[in-house]
Amino acid sequence: MHATFLIALYAFAGAAAAGLVGAAVLRLIRRRSLTAALAVVAAVAVLAMLAGTLAVAWAMFLSPHDLSVVTTVVAMAAVVSLATALLLGRWVVARSRELAAAARSFGDDGDYAAPSTPATAELDALSRELAATSARLAESRERERALEASRRELVAWISHDLRTPLAGLRAMSEALEDGVAADPDRYLRQIRAEVERLNDMVGDLFELSRIHAGTLVLAPARISLYDLIGDALAGADPLARRHGVRLVGDAVAAVPVEVDGKEMSRVLGNLLVNAIRRTPADGTVAVAAERSADGVVVSVTDGCGGIPEEDLPRVFDTGWRGTHARTPPAGAGLGLAIVRGIVEAHRGRATVRNIPGGCRFEVILPPAGA
Repeated sequence: MHATFLIALYAFAGAAAAGLVGAAVLRLIRRRSLTAALAVVAAVAVLAMLAGTLAVAWAMFLSPHDLSVVTTVVAMAAVVSLATALLLGRWVVARSRELAAAARSFGDDGDYAAPSTPATAELDALSRELAATSARLAESRERERALEASRRELVAWISHDLRTPLAGLRAMSEALEDGVAADPDRYLRQIRAEVERLNDMVGDLFELSRIHAGTLVLAPARISLYDLIGDALAGADPLARRHGVRLVGDAVAAVPVEVDGKEMSRVLGNLLVNAIRRTPADGTVAVAAERSADGVVVSVTDGCGGIPEEDLPRVFDTGWRGTHARTPPAGAGLGLAIVRGIVEAHRGRATVRNIPGGCRFEVILPPAGA
């Protein structure tokens, strides 16, 4: 038992010395290729065995012949181990380079194509993560392109919508200044109306910028939808009368919600104005509110004749105004984008779908206390 303990002690001492040397070498070459690291590991294993064997041989006073035999066996094992480590290292490095080359496609707006050569489980897992990242980046690039196109359209439409009232204001102000206005009071009323229109447009732009910047601050309070919708219908009634559109709000349940009253009134107002402007004379715009499995649903149904199916996903995009046939003289395509932004800030969602003769906009809000 005592002899066995001494053998183990001498073997451990020799192997530990080789291991310390190997650890120092690995630290020095830690930035080198994996092939070199594997070669060092294989060499350390063989040297540890050789050092332990030599220490035991010296302690046991082996004959020179026996020591030569042991050394020869260890040397052959070292050759095989090093060759195997080098082959494994080169194979892993080759697979890593293939993976790196495939990953470079990310920067070229391309899709990630996984290397066809089999790799280790770790490299294969990394390849799957890169493929998932590539898919997310592709989706992000597509959203960025759509957003950039929407911004360009918005700038073009805003520029067009601003040019017309500004030209009118200049002409009327020059007429008043030169004293050639036949009815100055009518000119002043028209100037006031144009200024109000420009003020509304600037207000929409400011609201949308707050939504996009994430600085929209809500002050939620418990409110009855019946009262909220009643106020919105009263505010939209003059516009509906001018367009010859009937407003119907008979299917509104007295459902409590916890929302910012001012912002939600803006949502309902934008939806009603949009519906009234799209509905022909003698048409009907209906508002309803009810509980559902998803929460509280507020709907506005119009008689616009429907929206092309390919345009439905873009209805709430910034600057979208539909076809020229559906685009009124006023408006910069901001109202529905503001609706979606405010509703999402309330942890809800806004949707639209076609129905016979028109379309139905829905706002789904979480119930009070949710």
